[in-house]
Formats: sequence, structure tokens, C-alpha cells
Amino acid sequence: MAKREKSVLTKLELQIMQVIWKRGASTVSAVQEGLEQDLAYTTVQTMLNILNRKGKLKRELQGRAFAYSATVTEARASTHAVRDLVDRMFG
Repeated sequence: MAKREKSVLTKLELQIMQVIWKRGASTVSAVQEGLEQDLAYTTVQTMLNILNRKGKLKRELQGRAFAYSATVTEARASTHAVRDLVDRMFG
């Protein structure tokens, strides 16, 4: 069960992933600018680090900032979300 919970993206995580999928490798500031709602820099940074720990993003130091890039495709994430929904609905 823990593995399934780890692979499911929350609403905010999905919004952040959509920014990364659209823009490619991005810094915290770039992701913050790409989001529709205003979030604090530290909030975006925390969410990116959570996605990194979940294995959805990888990060690479570029100068003084980390650039985050997706390790999963949008199609694969959609497949996992649909599978999770079906599992929860029909057990």
C-alpha cells in the first residue's frame, strides 16, 4: 500500500509536474512563475524536493541552483493515476 501512495500525485504535485513537462528542466523560480496560483518560493521548493524523493523528478546543480527535470512521462503518470482510481473505486 505504501508503494501505491508514493506513486500517486496530489493536486499540487500534478500542477508542478505539468509545469516541468511543459518547460523542461526548471529551477524553483521558473516553476513558481509557471504555476497559476501564487505560492511562496519555499513552498515550491519543498514540493519539488518531495517529488524528487518520490522519484518523479531528478535534480542537477546548475550554478548555484538546482534544475529539476521529470523522470516519468506525462503519459505514464496518467496511466498510474487512472490505475489508482480504478483500484480505489473497485478495490
